Amino acid sequence: MRIKEVKCKTALSKSNLPGLDYSLNPYRGCQHACAYCYVPNVLRIKRSEWGAFVDVKTNVPNVLANELRKKKPGVVGISTVTDPYQPVEKKYKLTRYCLEQLLRFDFPICIQTKSDLVTRDIDLISRISDAEVMFSIATLNDSERKSLEPFASSIQDRLNAMKVLKDSGIETKIFFGPVYPTIKPDDLHEIINTFIEKGAKEIMVDKFNLKPGILNILEKSFPKHMELIQDPIYFRQILSNTKKICKDYNISAVSAF
Repeated sequence: MRIKEVKCKTALSKSNLPGLDYSLNPYRGCQHACAYCYVPNVLRIKRSEWGAFVDVKTNVPNVLANELRKKKPGVVGISTVTDPYQPVEKKYKLTRYCLEQLLRFDFPICIQTKSDLVTRDIDLISRISDAEVMFSIATLNDSERKSLEPFASSIQDRLNAMKVLKDSGIETKIFFGPVYPTIKPDDLHEIINTFIEKGAKEIMVDKFNLKPGILNILEKSFPKHMELIQDPIYFRQILSNTKKICKDYNISAVSAF
């Protein structure tokens, strides 16, 4: 793993993602090394290099503070092309320092992560007047998770972290995706019940983003399920059933894109 300290010129960028006005990425690269990640295609990085490096934007909290003084208030997505709580955050604490600045100016935030490290910052997140944390969980099967998300927190650790945040009064959501093809419609009641029990107030459902090179990777983990991965009917059924179940529990379920 190559860790490189760099300087950035900007901290906030305009976001085109639903519900977000700005994107904040304290790091470039991600140690979680999720095999299906779309980011290498977005940043034009060789997929073979993804997970092998992290650029640490050491001055990003100071740059952010200067920008927040001038920017129109809006929802800041933390993060969109990296995980803000990947292991390197334990040392550098850039996400935490950025949260301190966002708290000063009370910008709304939406954190998305696959790490239980987010619980470290409850003291800051809970004081921001409009804050939510969304945990990415694509399956409850941790053995399958390990094959595609090798260095992210375990599923149980993420669920436990969500419960801790919810009990602290922080709004929590689930990014249920990309839905693993081993999930059957009959499995959804158990999955959604688990999400709700841990505090999810909304479930966002997504499918695999089949950018170049991803199909070959998925074939190694799901050799018997490739037809489902490429079948839009399968995902529509999962989404439809999820919405029906969530309606019964009076919580929101939406498609990611």
